[in-house]
Amino acid sequence: MYQEFGLFIDNAWRSARGEKTVEVIDPATEDLLGAVPRAAGADLDDALAAASRATKSWAATAGWARSKILRRIAAELESRGERIACAISAETGKPIAEARGETAAAIDQFDWYADEARRVFGHTLDGRDPGVRLEVRYQPVGPVAAFTAWNFPALLPARKIAAALAAGCTVILKPSEEAPASAFLIADAAQAAGLPAGVLNVVTGDPAMISAHLIASPVIRKVSLTGSVPVGKHILRLCADGVKKVSMELGGHAPVLVFEDADPAAAGLACARTKFRNAGQVCISPSRFYVQSAIYEPFAKAMADYASSLKLGRGLDPETECGPMVNRRGRDRMVRLVDDARQRGAEVLTGGGAPTDRNRGFFFQPTVLGRVSDDAAIMHEEPFGPVAPIAIFDTFDEVVTRANEGPFGLAGYVFSRSLETAAKAADALEVGMVGVNDMLLATAEAPFGGVKESGMGREGGQLGVLDYLEPKYTKLRFA
Repeated sequence: MYQEFGLFIDNAWRSARGEKTVEVIDPATEDLLGAVPRAAGADLDDALAAASRATKSWAATAGWARSKILRRIAAELESRGERIACAISAETGKPIAEARGETAAAIDQFDWYADEARRVFGHTLDGRDPGVRLEVRYQPVGPVAAFTAWNFPALLPARKIAAALAAGCTVILKPSEEAPASAFLIADAAQAAGLPAGVLNVVTGDPAMISAHLIASPVIRKVSLTGSVPVGKHILRLCADGVKKVSMELGGHAPVLVFEDADPAAAGLACARTKFRNAGQVCISPSRFYVQSAIYEPFAKAMADYASSLKLGRGLDPETECGPMVNRRGRDRMVRLVDDARQRGAEVLTGGGAPTDRNRGFFFQPTVLGRVSDDAAIMHEEPFGPVAPIAIFDTFDEVVTRANEGPFGLAGYVFSRSLETAAKAADALEVGMVGVNDMLLATAEAPFGGVKESGMGREGGQLGVLDYLEPKYTKLRFA
């Protein structure tokens, strides 16, 4: 699966020095999919040198010219679309229909930023006397080290690469070693589209070693991460020594507030469809369901009925509706969280454990827990899996307080027919994104990101390119 690729450095594919590799496992079968290079320090130095050499010329390339290359990358990705989707599904277990949707979303990023590349402009202010002009221009921040997670292995790299290239930055990308093929195919598309050598580089190997080596280099001026909160804190510490510009999208634990004037069956179905997408392994997945007491029963029934109907299987099987978790660690976490919730009085409405008819693969049944107490671990820890805990609330102020407890602030959701209630709840939630009667938040044209310990900066939309730019102010006095 990976034979034609490797480390992508200075527009060429190559193996790692020392020929060491990292194995990639099929989460549905636990079979070996293949292996990718384990970069050595010398390989990373080569990538840093390539990104550094290309920095001035790419920054000086006109926005309109960068735009054309980004548009060509989008076209090249479209021609590889089915191959990318199959790779996503094989590596992550994601159902093939969802993998195709992710591929389309990744292409959208390059299409969107092809336009934004032509719109990087500053502004001019009149001075305090007629002989002065104050000018603000935006310049690329410089070479970027980008780190992405396995759960959206095409979309997450695309968000970072497309915005960075549009801004005029060079990039060294380290994708997840659990799902690297999409990143390789993005690099392959960029090469075919005529992206100059050194502008995009892709390395794989030991995450801790690679991040420490790249961030310590004075070449890197910006770091972008999608990952967990603990990893984000570690990366921030590494960035502090070099005062690197940082943006990061970290973990979430999205509260869902379902008020009694909502349609409980429709809301329950919408929540279930979103919750069990990618087996719950989505950073903005709804993961704490607070339902007003009057409609708890029909809402819980709608969620449980949908969850129990889902067909488990390998992602590449077109009949699969819910795939495996990506690794054994994730499945073990689900077992622990469900057992803890049970011990604290939660009802298991459906699911509750690993399927008994499968002896291979990291599968866990789509699970709905009812009447979950606030002291259950799953109400405080990001589950990142196919388990939906439902709690009951009585008043607006009570549920807002409960929803805002804890360090996370990525996304939140509100279901209500009342415009006033929906607006008040959306304003009150301490998150970076809110869905009102809708749960599909991610789109190329809107800013994606969180507050509190869920991160800083934004990806996507008009704001996404700003994280790769630095403003420069010039005061001009006419002679």
